Amino acid sequence: MLTLQKMIVHLLDGTYELFRHFYGVRRFKKTDPPFGAVAGVLSTVVQMIAEGATHIGVATDHIIESFRNELWPGYKTGAGVEPVLKAQFTPLEEALVAMGVTVWPMVELEADDALASAAHLANLDDRVEKVCIWTPDKDLAQCVVDDRVVQVDRRSGVIRNAEGVRTKFGVAPQFIPDYLALVGDSADGFPGISGCGPKTAAQLINRYGPLEDFSPEALNEENRALALLFKDLATLRSDAPLFDDVEELRWQGAMAEFAAVAEKIDSPRLLTRVRQLEKRLINL
Repeated sequence: MLTLQKMIVHLLDGTYELFRHFYGVRRFKKTDPPFGAVAGVLSTVVQMIAEGATHIGVATDHIIESFRNELWPGYKTGAGVEPVLKAQFTPLEEALVAMGVTVWPMVELEADDALASAAHLANLDDRVEKVCIWTPDKDLAQCVVDDRVVQVDRRSGVIRNAEGVRTKFGVAPQFIPDYLALVGDSADGFPGISGCGPKTAAQLINRYGPLEDFSPEALNEENRALALLFKDLATLRSDAPLFDDVEELRWQGAMAEFAAVAEKIDSPRLLTRVRQLEKRLINL
């Protein structure tokens, strides 16, 4: 009888990582290296592989705006993103491809939608033991499933399963869009419902369930319509056809052009580390 080989799928928020490394580099350097954040993200991915990650997918916001900007005029845009940071989005995607890493550059949808879609697809595969979504973004908590699909916050080192989501927000993962609709999400640019804080939102959701089931006493007609719009904004799309087989996410080494990429981003050490990891693949 054949035994299925279990695997752990790692899904990385490339946009968040690019921002994190950009401002991390800035703390230590007087000038912004043109590809400093790119090198930082690649180093993070290499470190994950060195620590045993075999299947990795990285989602990026190739176009920062999405369909949600048409639904709500105040939704986040690329306005205010520093040009030197914005200029590193496409080089990051190209560098990851050269390193042999699966990348999803999103245009109509957002990187978070890609993470949600990839998590959904991986969760359907019996060969997958666990799916780790590497991002602290609140909206990704809606993708958590029991102990199987978890959210990893690199800053705090916290790994949140379904019980962890409930502990943090007061609601189960499937109600995170309802929760965010009520309390708002300043990072995404929608305010929520006036007077509805985290505790009130959790209490209402635990009493009534989803927003659609709220009584008129809990939410008047005007606020109900607004809350449902915000819920639509907060609901991640999980049906993007990102891959047919989870094995497409397996890292099998860099492409030939990666040496030129490492030189371009001024990171020869990165090339050395990748070559070492490729030798480890041969010996497996």
